[in-house]
Amino acid sequence: MLSQLRDLDLQLLRLFVTVVESGGFSAAQGELGIGQSTISTQMAKLETRLGFRLCERGKAGFRLTPKGEQVLAATRRLFAAIELFKGEAQGMADKLLGELHVGLSEALADEVLERLGAAIGLFRRRNQAVQIELLSAMPAELERRLLQGQLQLAIGYFSGSQTALDYRSLFRERQQLYCGRGHPLFARAPVELAELEPCDGVLHPYRFIVADEPWQAGVSSARSEQVEGCLAFILSGAHIGYLPGHVAAPWEARGQLRALLPGRLGYEIDFRLARHRARSPSEAQRALEEDLLAAFA
Repeated sequence: MLSQLRDLDLQLLRLFVTVVESGGFSAAQGELGIGQSTISTQMAKLETRLGFRLCERGKAGFRLTPKGEQVLAATRRLFAAIELFKGEAQGMADKLLGELHVGLSEALADEVLERLGAAIGLFRRRNQAVQIELLSAMPAELERRLLQGQLQLAIGYFSGSQTALDYRSLFRERQQLYCGRGHPLFARAPVELAELEPCDGVLHPYRFIVADEPWQAGVSSARSEQVEGCLAFILSGAHIGYLPGHVAAPWEARGQLRALLPGRLGYEIDFRLARHRARSPSEAQRALEEDLLAAFA
């Protein structure tokens, strides 16, 4: 009985189909390039493997048994399925497949979103059928999700302290210190650096306290991880704090915010593309990384 299908079985089944389509052993010799006795031997092997006769051959001519008819139909379906598989496998060889989960930092500038869209456009022009999910979160949350395998890639202003993650620079964002219209320094000109010392600053837990940061609050009764929260505190007139330039610009234009010592207290944050160092990226992930780096070059 045929419990497993081997390469030899497929060869014997192909011979069987050729014999049937040729109309018998003798007629199949030219098509198969072997003698009638060899064909007969091969057919006997196939019948032994199956456990029943496939055809009658003799003076009365060649004809299939009822089981032979069923095996012929099943064999044709098998070969059609094999050809379908070969076609699909060949298509998959050059096609990007799977899912990608990408994290984004909050409040990205319009030009950054434009470049991100350009990168996705580049990726979609590849031979691909990939489901992409974009998720916005705080930088610490993005790093946590990368470490837990919930994200493949993330774009944010990371500390770079996670040794398990690999970081590559994408762009830089300008940060500036601001006060709101109701703040005592709003209408004062010029403002001296010493006047900022007693000011109540907005604490952003993830903003990096580094030597390059021009001003650090000595007093803080306001805390927010989100840019929107920082903006609300500053607009209150009770606090000063750092904001991305593109977030503050429309409020400055309306006379609601003022940059404090812009030539001295502004600084830049490096936004980077992060991924897990130890996890082997899929072909789709590598392709999207290439397109992101190209779009932000």
